[in-house]
Amino acid sequence: MNDEISTPVRNMSLRLSPTPRGARLARLLTAEQLRSWGLPLDPATQIVAELAANAATHGRVSGRDFGLVVYVVGNTLRIEVTDTRGDLQPQPQPFAPDAESGRGLVLVDALADKWGVTPGLSPRKTVWAEIDVSP
Repeated sequence: MNDEISTPVRNMSLRLSPTPRGARLARLLTAEQLRSWGLPLDPATQIVAELAANAATHGRVSGRDFGLVVYVVGNTLRIEVTDTRGDLQPQPQPFAPDAESGRGLVLVDALADKWGVTPGLSPRKTVWAEIDVSP
């Protein structure tokens, strides 16, 4: 019997305002969902915090929410944050040691097993990250 077939897919999908409050809510709701699934909070909540903050800061378009999807298939937890600024592709940037921002994607790159960007229906893009949640 194939383990992936017998393992249920667990998922959460939300629409949030592209604001600092929406980004905080993304992290908090992800933490609660992971607790209910019996999964570790870190590094997933940190990745969600960074991707949601980027969506609220760089992907913000007035009147358009950002989407958060978190799901588990097998031993892989996948985080997807979709915003409506498909014209702006995220790239890790060099940062000054004394900078107060600009480390988000560097952290995501360090914490995730893999991450990337997938174009969506115009004007959307999805930034995703995957982590192994094997026991």
